Amino acid sequence: MWYLSREEKIHYALRLAVSMCFIGHGVFGIITKSIWCNYFAVFGIGHDMAYRLMPFVGIMDILQGIIFLFYPIRGIAIWLVFWGAVTASLRPMSGESFAELIERAGNYGAPLALLLLSGSITRANLKKIFQPLMPKKALSTRDLKNTITCLQVVVFLLILGHGWLNIIEKKSILQQYANLGFSNPHNMALTVGILEIAAAFATLVKPAIAMLLTLLLWKAFSEMFYPHWELFEWIERGGSYGSILALWLAIGSLHQRNWARSFQRKKLWTENPGY
Repeated sequence: MWYLSREEKIHYALRLAVSMCFIGHGVFGIITKSIWCNYFAVFGIGHDMAYRLMPFVGIMDILQGIIFLFYPIRGIAIWLVFWGAVTASLRPMSGESFAELIERAGNYGAPLALLLLSGSITRANLKKIFQPLMPKKALSTRDLKNTITCLQVVVFLLILGHGWLNIIEKKSILQQYANLGFSNPHNMALTVGILEIAAAFATLVKPAIAMLLTLLLWKAFSEMFYPHWELFEWIERGGSYGSILALWLAIGSLHQRNWARSFQRKKLWTENPGY
């Protein structure tokens, strides 16, 4: 991994993130997570039929996640952007907070960022649905900046959404704080919510390298303590960690590129004062 260029690392971070997200999501279909019944009900599907369909949905998600990990077909990435947005949208459509939709921005944002990383999203590129999205040792500045902009929005949304869920005191989040030994989970949720919302806007306006690293560590750590199915919950949120990591790598690459250009200009000026 260390011998890869920064641009290649961005690719693999997003690729792994997408795979984790959909493999983790698929596992919940196989174990028939009861809350999924609410999402099937949006389409008028009853309780019994929902339980019959869940494993099929889960298997499809896991297969796509595994295929994408080893052979990232463009068509699968396009589908996962759509499917990730649909499954996230079902939460507010079934009566949950709108924050649930934006908190899952990594689910649909990570595959979108990977498409941008592989070149501008044009009609010609979208037609190459069976071609793999392969890593590039070097990106054009345009593709790099487009990817950064996309990831800034994605990270802004997922951190904002999680902060919002803290503010409204989502039950599972309060349970996490209680399990960790906090005597007043409500105050903890309020504090974390305010800090996360502030960090979300800072990411959107001007993301700092140190802040992104802090968010990455915080997000990966905080998602370990869900009351049930901790491992699978953590895996499913791979889109969140991967998007933050990819943004950290991408901004570092852009800074390195800008520094190299600045150094080259200074060198030319020193060698040729009249340049």
